[in-house]
Amino acid sequence: MDRNKVLFITGIDTGIGKTYATAFLIKAMQQKGLRVVSQKPIQTGCVGRSEDLDIHDKTLLFATPEQKDGAEPHRCTYLFPFPASPHLSAQMEGVSISVEKIDQDTTALLRQGYDRVLMEGAGGLMVPMTRKLLTIDFVAERKYPVALVSSGRLGSINHTLLSIEALRNRGIDLETFVYNKYTSAEEACTPIESDTEKYLKEYLQKHSPSTEWVELTALVL
Repeated sequence: MDRNKVLFITGIDTGIGKTYATAFLIKAMQQKGLRVVSQKPIQTGCVGRSEDLDIHDKTLLFATPEQKDGAEPHRCTYLFPFPASPHLSAQMEGVSISVEKIDQDTTALLRQGYDRVLMEGAGGLMVPMTRKLLTIDFVAERKYPVALVSSGRLGSINHTLLSIEALRNRGIDLETFVYNKYTSAEEACTPIESDTEKYLKEYLQKHSPSTEWVELTALVL
């Protein structure tokens, strides 16, 4: 499996906009002519079908209905109703999460000829996938490059730098940094928001110059 064909999307915190950032990146990659698909290995807090995949699908284009049907069984390996970290949601359902099963689904998607698989994680980097495995270690073991989603709300600088430092310590490539500018009216255009954007741009230019800076504004779905 070509690890660089998988882009792992994570965020500095819950509710930072990972799902919309994933949809945004899907659209941007498709506009470049890439054939992409999204994967949400573990979804918590819903039943039936992954709510995050529903949002991804607003920008995701499949060439044929057969192509969509072929990908669907492999896009969400685990779905749990309780809204919590994967390890707890799985425990409440009496399920043991198998990362090997997730790997099998990722491999199945890649074998269908996609240029990139955009894999959206659950929560942030330090969220436990199981009692023994953190999300960041799952990513590090597979050497997946990462897209990190941040914003200009209060506290973002601290959470962002901690996340970047954690990625660096594990040798994980920060391929893309998504700055979510789609904030509430109370957060937009404040001194905190504008300075946070400036500070993070300068920090990345100095410490991670190869990282692509992407701005997420209002996304039309």
